[in-house]
Amino acid sequence: MSSALISAPEQGQLVSVRSRNWIVNEVVPSTLPTSGLQGISDPQTLVSLASVEDDGLGEEIQVVWELELGARLIEKVALPDPTGFDPPDQLNAFLDAVRWGASSSADVRNIQSPFRSGIDIEDYQLDPVVRAIQMPRVNLLVADDVGLGKTIEAGMVALELIIRHRARKILIVCPSSLQIQWQEQMRDKFGLDFRIVNSEL
Repeated sequence: MSSALISAPEQGQLVSVRSRNWIVNEVVPSTLPTSGLQGISDPQTLVSLASVEDDGLGEEIQVVWELELGARLIEKVALPDPTGFDPPDQLNAFLDAVRWGASSSADVRNIQSPFRSGIDIEDYQLDPVVRAIQMPRVNLLVADDVGLGKTIEAGMVALELIIRHRARKILIVCPSSLQIQWQEQMRDKFGLDFRIVNSEL
């Protein structure tokens, strides 16, 4: 169903836009006349949204509701009827997920990057992340010996800053012989997609 056929949401409603969940902060109907505009028969609405996703706390966007593909209202539904008890292992996993999801991005005691990456870490590799989130402006020199995981430490710091909305863009400067290695490590272990900028580009 096209979003143009759905009435604009109201302030405080939960909506799904761009495959993420948002809360409606403000709804501003257009004051322009639609009769003289070619191809537009209905008034349009500017909707201000705030993210309610764990990894998007504090993120805000504005969309024209009638032009946003796939936008939909999330209907209020009743809780399902209880039919029995979950297995203890499944319940424990659910409670762990709730605890991590509820942790505030401003809480320096809870780091999230090790749990959102595909790596096995050593205790000492957490030290740069802990130091970074305690700094008002991150400025670290990671100088471990060869093979101790400087790439992993740098990746965890970068991912943690992104999760906490303290970084939007990251530049990695490295020798040309290591460009592919860094790009693959950041993609495979942390889900961070880097583009190689070289003389050809």
